[in-house]
Amino acid sequence: MSLLSIFRHFFTLGWVSFGGPAAHIGYFKTTFVDRLKWLSNEEYAQLVALSQMLPGPGSSQVGFALGYRQGGLGGAITAFIAFTLPSVILMLIAASVSAQFVEQAWLQGIIAGLKLLAVVVVADAIWGMAKQFCQRAITIVIALLSTIIMLVMSGLLSQLLVLALGAILGLLFLQQSNLMQKTQTHFNAPTAKARKRQVISWPPLVLFALLILGLPMAFAYWPQLNTLAISQHFYQAGSLVFGGGHVVLPLLEQSVGATLGQDTFLTGYALAQAVPGPMFTLATYLGYFLMPSAPILGALLATLMVFLPGFLLVLTVINQWQNLAAKPALRGVLMGINAAVVGLLASAFYQPIATSAIHHWSDAIFALLGFVLLYRFRPPIGLMVAGFALLGFLCSGL
Repeated sequence: MSLLSIFRHFFTLGWVSFGGPAAHIGYFKTTFVDRLKWLSNEEYAQLVALSQMLPGPGSSQVGFALGYRQGGLGGAITAFIAFTLPSVILMLIAASVSAQFVEQAWLQGIIAGLKLLAVVVVADAIWGMAKQFCQRAITIVIALLSTIIMLVMSGLLSQLLVLALGAILGLLFLQQSNLMQKTQTHFNAPTAKARKRQVISWPPLVLFALLILGLPMAFAYWPQLNTLAISQHFYQAGSLVFGGGHVVLPLLEQSVGATLGQDTFLTGYALAQAVPGPMFTLATYLGYFLMPSAPILGALLATLMVFLPGFLLVLTVINQWQNLAAKPALRGVLMGINAAVVGLLASAFYQPIATSAIHHWSDAIFALLGFVLLYRFRPPIGLMVAGFALLGFLCSGL
């Protein structure tokens, strides 16, 4: 299949794929499985399972793998660019408007409204992830321990600690759990002949490791490169995101939130909910403000680096993932990590999201009403964004 054809299909989806990762996976199935017949339901279920196993943006990893199946590495890169480009364009426009009118009272009101929306969306994400990942006593304990640790001593090292704690406890107590049981019912285990053919691709794994270890060292030893130093923060965040796009929020907040300020950070998060395509384009908005001397370059660099680790890991295991998914130890580790991620997001909900958005009893009431509305009726997220932006705008004139 030509790269132009791959680009056309994914670019079209990039403009209409509202609703977050789960919705994106549904759009992909309708387009590439049901309509275009690129692959069977069983093969598509395998790609979805692969995205669930790895850190990174799940739906974008599925799209990357779909492009890889149709056009090799060139097809994978084309699919990523095409699907992500609409969201990047919209986030760049939003960042440019925000930079020009930042001192206006009406914009400050809109930002306050969007920060309340962030409270609503993250609360809903925590509730949904807790129901999915914390169904056993040990996973509840992991989530609670992770929350307490992050509230007591926040920071990147603490995040690594809670993820490691979740992995260890999952390895010890959750190996027999049926992780991805529903997905596994759609396909058979690989045959002995297939297992011989399937091998891990080492070059992307080596590059993944070199970047995660080498970027901090490079910027430490060559200060002249410090204008590009934001790349390491986004690469580290993309390397640690388990459990969905919302988890990029606490990871980036710890690394770049202080530099930007909470208003800019949470406004970008709320806007990432409103645009179609992957939530990871929050990095586009943040990168724009982190490199004021070259905002477009900063936005594109941040976007590339937050997606890159997830794609390198897909390339590493795409031919071997079925064997890996069948290992009980790995399934237990992943269940423990996902439970820890719930605690990670819960701590971020308190600080900085709720503490920076709720200053008055009326803010708490609006946030509570928004949560009930989102949980009970599931309105389009674009409508929620418009409603909270209008609320903030009206309140700014009072």
